[in-house]
Amino acid sequence: MTSDPLGDLSPARRRRLIFRAVLRGLLAATVLVVLYYLVPDESWNGDTALRVLIGLAVFAGVTVWQVRSISGARYPGVKAAEALGLVFPLYLLVFASTYYVMQHASASSFTQPLTKTDALYFTVTVFSTVGFGDIAPKSEAARVVLIIQMLGDLALLGAGARILLGAVRRGRERRADPEDKADLSA
Repeated sequence: MTSDPLGDLSPARRRRLIFRAVLRGLLAATVLVVLYYLVPDESWNGDTALRVLIGLAVFAGVTVWQVRSISGARYPGVKAAEALGLVFPLYLLVFASTYYVMQHASASSFTQPLTKTDALYFTVTVFSTVGFGDIAPKSEAARVVLIIQMLGDLALLGAGARILLGAVRRGRERRADPEDKADLSA
């Protein structure tokens, strides 16, 4: 066994494994988006603010769970790709639902009314740092949430990538032969 167990697989088996991981990631993302559109509309209040915090806590918990599963996976690189299909959409949808609910609670929160699609579009443009400017926060509360998202975006892109890659590395090291480990330390 080598430090890269994918290299031990036949090309057909490797393609099937990668295809299944991509499919599971796409399925997770699809389920999250469908749930986003099915969740009933609510107005912004203390309970909603608490739900946003709970959403971020759930995101953190799912991320920790995925990092641990990557470290223990037989094919950590494949598992990391699959995890991205869950972690990124979950993060984006927490903020999209927050913006949507905020705008419906107060029409003065954003420069224009937001549908769920508009809120998701705004979240993705902020995440990707494109920021077309067609939708902007107007209220102080909307700006505070946007600041939290922007800081979270930076953390997710910087530290998140490093954490995922570290989990892949740890998973590969854990899978390496004892002889390979001896060679690495020499």
